[in-house]
Amino acid sequence: MIISGISQGLFWGVMALGLFMTFRILNFPDMTAEGSFPLGGAVVVVLIRAGVSPLVATLAAMIAGCLTGLLTGLLHTKGQVPLLLAGILVMSGMNSVMLLIMQSANLSLLNFPKLVDGFLLQIFPENLREVILGLFICLLFGFLLFGFTKTTLGQAFIASGDNPAMTKNLGIDAKKMERLGLICGNGLISLSGALLAQSDGYADVNKGFGVIVIGLSAIILGEVLFGQLTLGKRLWGTVVGAVLYQLLLVLIIQLGLDTTYLKGITAIILAGFLMLPHFVKGGAKK
Repeated sequence: MIISGISQGLFWGVMALGLFMTFRILNFPDMTAEGSFPLGGAVVVVLIRAGVSPLVATLAAMIAGCLTGLLTGLLHTKGQVPLLLAGILVMSGMNSVMLLIMQSANLSLLNFPKLVDGFLLQIFPENLREVILGLFICLLFGFLLFGFTKTTLGQAFIASGDNPAMTKNLGIDAKKMERLGLICGNGLISLSGALLAQSDGYADVNKGFGVIVIGLSAIILGEVLFGQLTLGKRLWGTVVGAVLYQLLLVLIIQLGLDTTYLKGITAIILAGFLMLPHFVKGGAKK
């Protein structure tokens, strides 16, 4: 269960990295995540069942997420729809899109090939293949995001979230930066949905419920446990936070607590983590 929790945590870590781009760097909540996440799973399952290579299907799922983020960005920046409402509209619309492409509320991947069945992963023990795959993908996109923040475009992207008024004076189009963040962020979120659909063995239109809570929990856990870090290290902290969150769920199950109230129990524990720094600082002052 621990190995399974780590692999699931790494796949969720990809989603947390996508959410980090909008929630932490651009400083706005993106409700599109609850639509792009299950969409990634729906696309990858439908394509694999149609005989498409799992790698190609996973990339297609990521592109679908990018297009979803672009749609939210266009509604907000071109259509002047408030960002929160634009995300909710797209999230709701994706439910119908998933039903259209799957022709049912859920689809199974039983007896179909998956990304972990690829030739390069065959050299590893079967129970470690998902961990290796998740670690590789997290490292790949972690380094890509870190490298992006060091570019001129990346610095403009960060500045758009830090101080929109200043970026306007510097001639940076904040609306373009928002669209870029929504595209890249939702691409990663949809990729996470595709990976978890293959890991779980099925896609479901209702799988997006609560993914924002999981992503924010990963970000918060990483920040609380590791304190003030540089932007690059906060990316890795977010992935570690996602893994710890999944291991926390494993611990709750192992303790024999009623899983009916799993979300409530984890919410209480996360609230404790959030309040911990305040109590530590208060105790130090006393």
